[in-house]
Amino acid sequence: MMEATSRRPGRSAIADDGDELNFCSTCAFSAACMGSGYDKEHLRELHVLVDHVGPFHEGEHLFREGDPFNAIAAVRAGTVKTYVNDADGREQVLGFFLPGEVIGLNAISQARYPCNAVALESVMLCRFSFPTMSALALRMPGLQQQLFRLLSEDIGKAALLAGNFAADERMAAFLLGLSRRYAARGFSADRFVLTMTRTDIANYLRLAAESVSRVFRRFQDEGLLRVERREIELLDRPGLERLARSVLRG
Repeated sequence: MMEATSRRPGRSAIADDGDELNFCSTCAFSAACMGSGYDKEHLRELHVLVDHVGPFHEGEHLFREGDPFNAIAAVRAGTVKTYVNDADGREQVLGFFLPGEVIGLNAISQARYPCNAVALESVMLCRFSFPTMSALALRMPGLQQQLFRLLSEDIGKAALLAGNFAADERMAAFLLGLSRRYAARGFSADRFVLTMTRTDIANYLRLAAESVSRVFRRFQDEGLLRVERREIELLDRPGLERLARSVLRG
């Protein structure tokens, strides 16, 4: 795995491509593979095929609810939004996926995608055949554990905002969550771009769009962060952590 340096994501955060012997710095599976004693050379010998797919342009769907499932995909570049439409056609945002994160895990049980996935900007994917990945996981305990961990994280994200939390608590938890996720992939934890609209953020956090704008203004007035259009700079992490404590529970 190529060593990740702290980078500030611009309009579109993108992983390096690695090379024939090194994984991309954001690869969701590299640590598990290397921990099991496999590098890229060994994986190629085992005929594990990873397809680079894209670009998907802003507004283009990666998959739609009900499509057959046969692969999971890691985001190489850009941001992906998942959502469903209710019986009245209203959109409900389920989540946002950043470089290095895996989409499609919630399709495993039914063998069909239970939601829609759309590119919020230019998106590139690394697509893994799920039957091949499952077969390989039987021989690589580290890879199997990583799949379980990713499934657990996916469930955790879905349940994160299920409680009766205030708008400030939800927003603080959302921003800290993004910060931690960017940091885990080698990007800056304190300065990043919100690639999703405020309307999408409000939808995801179960808030009115006006509430999101008011919270941002209040956070700025209190010195918790700086907002310049879609760019966020976290100025008082301990203050945000106090607000988010009930949501994040550690």
